[in-house]
Formats: sequence, C-alpha cells, structure tokens
Amino acid sequence: MVGCLLWLTGNATALAEDLASEPIHRQFTFSWPFIEGTSMAPRGGSSKGPEVALDNIAGAAWKRVREKGISPAERDRRAILAMAGGYRTSFEFIETIGFGPDYNPEPPYQSWGTEYVYVITNEPEFISLQHIIVMRFLNAEGVVSNAFVVKHWRQDWQFEDNELHVYVGNNAWERAILSKDEVSGTWSQSVFQTDDSPRYASVGKWEHHADFSSWKSKNTWRPLPRREYSVRDDYHILSGTNRHTITPTGWVHEQDNLKLVLDKKRHTSSEKRYLAREVGLNRYERISEFDFSEGDKYWGLTEPFWTNVKEAWQRIFEEKDQFELKSVYEGRTMIEVLFEYASQITEERPYDPSDGKAFIEKSLVKFIN
Repeated sequence: MVGCLLWLTGNATALAEDLASEPIHRQFTFSWPFIEGTSMAPRGGSSKGPEVALDNIAGAAWKRVREKGISPAERDRRAILAMAGGYRTSFEFIETIGFGPDYNPEPPYQSWGTEYVYVITNEPEFISLQHIIVMRFLNAEGVVSNAFVVKHWRQDWQFEDNELHVYVGNNAWERAILSKDEVSGTWSQSVFQTDDSPRYASVGKWEHHADFSSWKSKNTWRPLPRREYSVRDDYHILSGTNRHTITPTGWVHEQDNLKLVLDKKRHTSSEKRYLAREVGLNRYERISEFDFSEGDKYWGLTEPFWTNVKEAWQRIFEEKDQFELKSVYEGRTMIEVLFEYASQITEERPYDPSDGKAFIEKSLVKFIN
C-alpha cells in the first residue's frame, strides 16, 4: 500500500472543514460592506497547512515560452506545458452583482491546496494535464498530518479542434461542430471531473506578451461545482468565460460567471433568468522543496486504470451525439464507484487491465442515458 494515503470521493479542499486545525486569517478585497454580522464570512476550507517555499525565480518552462524564433502554435504549446509542476493553490469566489429586488448575496468561498500538475500526453497538437492534490494539514499542536492524495481535475488541450462535447444543462452534454474559420488558430480546452466524466469545453486563442501569456475561452456553460451544488439548488448553470494566464512563477485561472436558471426542458426561465454575477480567482503559485512523492506513487499505480476510464469515455464521445449522466445510481455516485476501485490498486495488488476494463464498462453504462 502507498504510505498513508486517503483516496477521497470529493474535492480535497472539503477536508479542511473536517479537520481540527488552527483557522487561517481570512481577507478579501471587495465584499458587501453594509451587511452586518458574520453572515458574509467566507465559507470553505478553514484548515492550515505547513509552510511552503515559493519558487520566485522564472523557471525553464517560462523561458521556453519566451524563446525567439518559434511558431505561434509552438509558443501556445509551451504556454500550456508551463502549467505543469507543483503549486500552492488558492480558490476564491464571490458574488459581485445580484439581479432582482429579492436578491440576497451568498457568502464568498475561499479554500486552498497543494497539488501537482502532471503532463500525461504531449503531442504536437494535443496536450493533457492531470491535477493530483497532495495535502498535509497542521493541527492546533503544530503536528503535520500524513499526506492526503486525491485525483483532481484534468484539462485536455487540442489545436484547431472542430468537435467539442459541450454542456447543455440538466446533466446533459451534446456534440458541437465548429467551422474551420471558428477554430483557426485556436486551442480547445476540455475540462473533466475527478472521475474523468466531462465537465465543460470551449475554444480560445492564446496571446503572448513580454510579461505573460493568456488564453480566454468563449462563453461556456458549466454544471455547478461541488462548492455550489453541495449547499444550494436555486440555479442550474454557470455561464461564463475562463482565462488562463501564465506568469514567470505560476499561473492564474480567472472566471467571470453568471448564475443561470433553467426549466425542466433545459430552457432559460422567462421570469427569472439570472440570479447573480460571480468572480472567481484561482492562483497556482509554484513551490519548491515540497514532497509530492505520495502523489507520484498514487499516479504511478493508478494511471493505467484511469487511462482505461478515459478510453471508455472516448468511445462514448464517438458514439453519442448527446447523452445525460445520472447523478446517483443505487445510492452511489460515479466518483464513489470509480474511486473505490482505484483505491484497491496497490503494489501488492497491481492493476489488472482485463478486470479493470470490464468493471469500467459495467459501471459507466449504469450512469449514462
């Protein structure tokens, strides 16, 4: 078995609410200053981790992006690859505008993590990055916990991709075909859940400047993330844009979201369409001297299984123009089913592709309409 690992079925940042640890100081730049009391105190992970060493020197990946004499597409590739590595991450979201006289703002969300971004595919026109969370917590006595390891989200990048599976609401995705003109010079970003099911996809162009490189998506529909669906059900879609900005010492993921209401037929409501506007800011600050080895071990053992999961999903994408996912089947989520299987893969009990593929096919079909 790999050390003292914990394979979780949700976002690792939710651990923070369950651990007895010293709360960190909360701060934010803008809020709702005239709301009295503590109702607008940020929610989310309130635990504290051990100190980390920030790597404040422009790394080799950044220098490769800035190299002279390379093609635009190659510069784009290098910007995508620059997102790989080990990071201290912070996740912040706040509703900035409410629509309607009965609007009451929800508390902002703040959390943190440490994670490693692995390059799992690196081809001339396709790159796949897998995020693995590796977190250690500091309790009130100053004792550091063992590592908690969680497979996090995945992002796939494809050059001039004319076929996407986009989210259309009510837990459904459908194939979208783009014209040659629409995708000329663009890269698609397809984002996948922790269980490798689809989340959202869009296209955009990279821009490169002396101090940063940046990619911005088209407007994109996304299902509610865990930080939202676990606490509310008054809207159904995040509709907005994503911007990834590469800096010399890390990268930043910005979101500009509208919270959209749908009816049962996946149509926008004629009476009340948008609830609020939300701003999201996720920082990935490169760190050094942090022990990510437990994440390396986990991924080394389970990557063949997750590769087979991705292959099964690819067959679904090829066969279906539209599909819906069930949130629960017989009281269990897809995340729970797949993560439980992955947790049983150890050095003593290595992955059996034949058994794994059969399990994956049998499991996925239960959740797909």
